[in-house]
Amino acid sequence: MTSLLLTAALLAAPPTDLRPIMPWRGVHFLSGGADSLPRLERFVREVMPALDLNVLVLEVDYGFQWQSHPELRDDGALSFDQARHLAAVCRDQHIRLIPQFQCLGHQSWAKHTGILLRTHPEFDETPNLPLDNPGIYCRSWCPLHPGINKVIFALFDELLDAFQADALHVGMDEVFLIGEDSCPLCRGHDHAELFAKAVNDYHQHLVGEKKVEMLMWGDRLLDAKATGNSEWEASANGTAPAIDQIPNDIIVCDWHYGRRAEYPSIKVFLDKGFRVWPSGWRETAATLALIDDSARHADARMLGHLFTTWVGADEVCRAMLAGPNDPPAHGDAGKVAAAIHAGVKRLRGEN
Repeated sequence: MTSLLLTAALLAAPPTDLRPIMPWRGVHFLSGGADSLPRLERFVREVMPALDLNVLVLEVDYGFQWQSHPELRDDGALSFDQARHLAAVCRDQHIRLIPQFQCLGHQSWAKHTGILLRTHPEFDETPNLPLDNPGIYCRSWCPLHPGINKVIFALFDELLDAFQADALHVGMDEVFLIGEDSCPLCRGHDHAELFAKAVNDYHQHLVGEKKVEMLMWGDRLLDAKATGNSEWEASANGTAPAIDQIPNDIIVCDWHYGRRAEYPSIKVFLDKGFRVWPSGWRETAATLALIDDSARHADARMLGHLFTTWVGADEVCRAMLAGPNDPPAHGDAGKVAAAIHAGVKRLRGEN
């Protein structure tokens, strides 16, 4: 009843200050490793409190000095002590730090195959493809390989410990390669069941065993045809039915980067019982539209807004830390900074 009354009140007279109904006001960064850490710390201390941002999602991926699997360290990786230090800086500013490790898909980029599948080719969903990835977007690991979870769970545990985190974001967006005929374990399997199996495995380890919260991107749980979204924002390869095969205590980061009059996926996830964290990017008008539509779906499970960046952390932090006498930031970093500033003003009721 409370939720219904709050929704009705919002529709009748939108509040001037959305912060009380959007308690999670976050920013997502690609880690950038040790080199970007000094400017990232300044961002946490100087920018986040000033802008009422209270959650930092740091996508670490393989940019950590793993002890369990040192063969999976990327160049310039964060050390345990650096992670602990950043966690302490966040706590000092009352900011929740949530590390992210990209699971299943995004195991390559352009012609570069990531370190997991180069080091452990037995985990590759498409072992027939050359490592320079002709004709595909991003490689995936095989969700049915009996050895993959032992490796990945060890990495999860190290991140939770190093960042002293009470949640982990497992990624899971833009998985285009799943159930491939070239995979001897996955071929012929239902795509939704494969995707759900992976999600459920991670959930059992994180929520069931480690007692932390789990976050993931929501696009593969949406049907592209039913929602009218593109194959990027929603699934056109059969994974969408997984939405009914996974626990709904998962926090779904519902990303949309284009301007629309409304975003039907928000209601889809809320109706399924998920907590939803709508996520925008570099286009200011689209960010404001997503914030406004999120407010119209006020509910205890509507968490707030996540500003994604998808540019090097150092570039975005430099743009956000720029003073009045500094040259303006250009390119995506400048657009991201502008979208964050405008979005924060909207959340405060200032525009």
